[in-house]
Amino acid sequence: MSIEQTLRDRSENKCELCSATDNLTVYEVPPVAEPNSDKSVLLCAHCSAQINQTDSDYDTNHWRCLNDSMWSQVPAVQVMAYRMLKRLDSEGWAQDLLDMIYMDDDVKQWADSAAGDAPEAEDPTLDVNGAHLQAGDNVVLVKDLVVKGANFTAKRGTAVRGISLSSNPLHIEGRVNGTRIVIIAAYTKKM
Repeated sequence: MSIEQTLRDRSENKCELCSATDNLTVYEVPPVAEPNSDKSVLLCAHCSAQINQTDSDYDTNHWRCLNDSMWSQVPAVQVMAYRMLKRLDSEGWAQDLLDMIYMDDDVKQWADSAAGDAPEAEDPTLDVNGAHLQAGDNVVLVKDLVVKGANFTAKRGTAVRGISLSSNPLHIEGRVNGTRIVIIAAYTKKM
């Protein structure tokens, strides 16, 4: 059976990201050493064009479909949903979905391996002890932080789970008391 036919059977002839049924094509999820159905997804023309474009002018409303497809049991679909959410992480809803997404460690490593949509920061993000922080790490606050605009103080010892890195290597982002805030990385300690 061909790769395309395998994908059509797996997806019930629908785009595996948005469920569209027209103009479906096979997309190999990089990096691919040898093409196979486990490393490919079936995409509609709109999803494929958006994934392949080099600028960041995405049809953000179209990508709200990732709210459903990110829960797929197919690793290649999970990887593509994660990569598109990373591209759209300036959107609040996309960042919320990134905070909720679950992938096995090997699938997460695959998703990060070629996600090079945004250049990595030259300087590493370091905690108070000089430990390298990465997206998804859990940290603890080492001092009380007054959160401006939210009218609360994030207390020393508060755990911040599943942090995100920002474009500034001195800052991280995370949720405290249900509010997404920017935190100076030097005020945290990696758990």
